[in-house]
Amino acid sequence: MSSALRQCGRCQKPVYFAEEVLCDQQYFHISCFHCKVCKKRLDSTTVSVHKDEIYCKSCYGKKYGPKGYGFGQGAGILNMDRGEGLGITSEEPAPHRPTTNQNTSNFARKFGGSDKCPRCGRNVYMAEKVIGAGSSWHKGKCFTCASCGKALESTTLTDKDGEIYCKGCYGKNFGPKGYGYGGGAGTLQYTQ
Repeated sequence: MSSALRQCGRCQKPVYFAEEVLCDQQYFHISCFHCKVCKKRLDSTTVSVHKDEIYCKSCYGKKYGPKGYGFGQGAGILNMDRGEGLGITSEEPAPHRPTTNQNTSNFARKFGGSDKCPRCGRNVYMAEKVIGAGSSWHKGKCFTCASCGKALESTTLTDKDGEIYCKGCYGKNFGPKGYGYGGGAGTLQYTQ
């Protein structure tokens, strides 16, 4: 047994081998290894360290994470918590974010936005949005092959000149032409 005992990073009392937890080159008692703010028990997957203090990931994000519009706790959560309980006293302005889509209304830009569908030209809202070929499409009616109308997935589409196609129609319409390029094995065709 070593004569120099380690000190707990939280309570500064001696930490014995049987009760120690090592985090960021500091030792803690198992009972002291909890979030500084909410007192939730921590483990190696839920701990975040800031200046020799330990926090759970949620409290760390609220206290030291990015601030402003769009940095929330998930979809649909509006929170008026200003962080007084976390020791945040200064009110920092929200970061300015330039708008990329000028076709949307002010309301849509402020509250989550809606893009224009390239096929029908109507607004695409989050509940019906599918992204493919760099654009937002309506999931059921517009995210289909321009030639055959087959429903597409983001992994099965190809695009050409702003329109989307299934791989089969793309190959027929825009693929290589000539001797040896046909509809499959054994169907060699001569086309000019």
